[in-house]
Amino acid sequence: MTTRKFQIYRGDNKNGELVNFDTEVKEGMVVLDVIHKIQAEQANDLAIRWNCKAGKCGSCSMEINGKPKLSCMTRMNEYRKDETIIITPMKTFPVIKDLVTDVSWNYNQNKRIKPVKLALESKTEKGYVMYQKDIDRVQEFRKCIECNLCQNVCHVLRDHDKKDKFVGPRFMIRVASLEMHPLDINDRIPELKKEFGSGMCNITKCCTDVCPENINITDNGIIPLKERVVDRFYDPLTILRRKIFGKKKKKFPSFTSDGGNSWKKIPIKS
Repeated sequence: MTTRKFQIYRGDNKNGELVNFDTEVKEGMVVLDVIHKIQAEQANDLAIRWNCKAGKCGSCSMEINGKPKLSCMTRMNEYRKDETIIITPMKTFPVIKDLVTDVSWNYNQNKRIKPVKLALESKTEKGYVMYQKDIDRVQEFRKCIECNLCQNVCHVLRDHDKKDKFVGPRFMIRVASLEMHPLDINDRIPELKKEFGSGMCNITKCCTDVCPENINITDNGIIPLKERVVDRFYDPLTILRRKIFGKKKKKFPSFTSDGGNSWKKIPIKS
């Protein structure tokens, strides 16, 4: 057991300061353990949001030595014993008290996105059928625990405060999970360009770097969406084709029985 030095933000969105704490740290402790120890022994009114302590609820997001992290998944042995650990709330969102921030803006963004809408004609006698590879493609995005670390580290939101123009990486992959759903027929590409601010992201991959679920937000979510926007609004051949033939409906897979237990896809003509 060794005594370690900490600085923890105390205050609200208007007034606050870093307060020094010294406390004994046992082997195997994570930062959240230390905060609870300080709360119990030295600062009973210290405000912190947490729940599962297993890295699955996303509640204990904060900044540790300037890097957005989950405090329950950040081990103390990651830092030198003579190093002062500085713990602050997420910078991108207003501070309610101490380490607790107001992340309600994020939930409001989610309400703006059209929900999934399944094509009725894609339903077979066995129900809705999809290829496993199509399921795997969107399943990655569903691993999101809504910790908002990607939102916090995004420079468009963090440094430039463009919350009125960009929904952030978390909701870009939310749109991606719906747009890449093989049975969904809703069209979100116009909103992606005009309302959600897909053009604001310059793919620095900082969101991917901090994701505790290792979701490849940039390469698998944001870049494919940006490509769809470019194809729709900036590709001259696509624009010409739309003017001549009109808007092309979103395709969906159709299946038929081959007489056995397996199902095969029937190609859809353009």
